[in-house]
Amino acid sequence: MGRDIASRTRLIGWISLGLLSLLLLAGGYVAWVVRWQPNVAASPEGPAYLYIRTGSSFQAVLDTLRSQELLRDPRTFAWLARWQGYDARVRPGRYLLAPTLNNQGLLEMLTQGRQDTVVFGLNAFKYKPQLARQLTRQLEVDSGSLRRLLNQNDYLQRRYKLDTTTVLTLFLPGTYRLLWNTPAPVLLDSAAAMHGRFWTLRRRQQADSLRLSPTEVHVLASIVQRETAKKEDKPVIAGVYLNRLRRGMRLQADPTLLWAIGNFGVKRVLNKDKLVDSPYNTYKHKGLPPGPITSANRQSLDAVLQPAAHQYLFFCARPDGSGFSDFAETFAEHKRNARRYQHYLDSLRIMR
Repeated sequence: MGRDIASRTRLIGWISLGLLSLLLLAGGYVAWVVRWQPNVAASPEGPAYLYIRTGSSFQAVLDTLRSQELLRDPRTFAWLARWQGYDARVRPGRYLLAPTLNNQGLLEMLTQGRQDTVVFGLNAFKYKPQLARQLTRQLEVDSGSLRRLLNQNDYLQRRYKLDTTTVLTLFLPGTYRLLWNTPAPVLLDSAAAMHGRFWTLRRRQQADSLRLSPTEVHVLASIVQRETAKKEDKPVIAGVYLNRLRRGMRLQADPTLLWAIGNFGVKRVLNKDKLVDSPYNTYKHKGLPPGPITSANRQSLDAVLQPAAHQYLFFCARPDGSGFSDFAETFAEHKRNARRYQHYLDSLRIMR
């Protein structure tokens, strides 16, 4: 009898041990699945990104993950995130979710703020609102905050030695690589760093030789850029304007009028346009306008820094639709060129 009881006790013990082992194995497997099994949902549309706005709560992160179906099982992520305390350490940003990413790796990336940078091209712009719209389409930065910063004269002068008009010279068209949640002040600093890399010692010396500051080079280059898209003509047109500046002549640049009237679609500049009351009216005012009329690209800037040497004082669009210009040293020759171009516009019935 005692032997039977002992046998049953041992059997129960072995069964209990076996059950406990199974429970431990099952628990270990569940823990492994929760932490290490890939949990990012595959997307046929390419890489998936999680955007966490500044000030977002943990619940907002979960809502985004669920609504955009970024995870196979959001419940396991939510459980592990709470267990590891991520719900109190949410960091904003743009995060790349690789298909092989598991909950543990995702949490480590989010907790450490290992963002994926945004690479985007900044196109030429004419006005501050256009710049703000381009940047806010790519980044979290608020358009209103950015525009307010661009209009803080004291800040701009102290930080960049620019004013609310010339600050647009800070932004070079080209490729930018930034964090999605870059705040407006850091965004301006990043543009200033790119601007500084462009202005090498050689380029500064070239500007000095022309008796122009870097900002003045930007302003003149913006006019050259609006005058032509032809690489061959840019240094020649830059030379025309520099010749006029040296002689104390007004620039009489049509693109500055179009900036002043706010209409760059005009094909034929009329005499009434030349009466516009604006410091950008270079038919009325000598010297350069107070700021750029577009964001000059590197090609236009280098055309000003390395202008063609000649005696031309005038130029006019060639009457063949090619986009090239005819140049003249005398006003009489220029009038003939301009008359041919006016006849060309007449033949196309372009009145404005």
